[in-house]
Amino acid sequence: MRRVIRRDYLARRAADAVGPIEHGMECYGLSVGAFSLTDLLLHCLDATGPADVTISTWTAAGADIEEAYRLVGSGAIRSIRFIVDFSFPSRQPGYCAALRERFGDDAIRVTKNHAKFVVVRNEDWSLVVRTSMNLNLNARLESFEISDDPAMADFLDAMIAMVFERRTGSETLDARPGVNMSDFDAMTSAGSSFDGSPLGRDVSRAGVSGWRKER
Repeated sequence: MRRVIRRDYLARRAADAVGPIEHGMECYGLSVGAFSLTDLLLHCLDATGPADVTISTWTAAGADIEEAYRLVGSGAIRSIRFIVDFSFPSRQPGYCAALRERFGDDAIRVTKNHAKFVVVRNEDWSLVVRTSMNLNLNARLESFEISDDPAMADFLDAMIAMVFERRTGSETLDARPGVNMSDFDAMTSAGSSFDGSPLGRDVSRAGVSGWRKER
């Protein structure tokens, strides 16, 4: 895997900051707010073509929700799913309502969530964007890492499947915060793991699951 570290803090576009999206790539960089997580997603989709997308975020803003909806309508995104924090419906009721209206409850799950990542997959690509950015304006120092890595994408997809299969979108979106908190604790209790590897089984005793790349 070819690893690239970008030091161009003055880049005004995600494409300039990241450079070409290539098979087997791994790129780490910093942004000072000139571009957003949505811009990174657009750059990835320009390379992959139509793909299935999952976005995990603590919060989301109206403009980014609308851009994601546009990408679904244009066919650039074949399918889309969201995992958001359990506080999102009460903290941002307007944006949550917009997310539900645009994509439907089946595409959304609410849980205790502060992980920010995007998985972009089709028959040829398995891109993972790991970032400190939420799906909103990021007018501060933020980090991002983009990898074309099927093993990492599989690891995250297993976690996503666990969250989506446990309860329906409506059940999580309409539940009281305490219910979602209790469900998260039960889902991540000792012995549960979304990773079948020995590493995942070992650390699951502490309520954690992890992934490690062999180099």
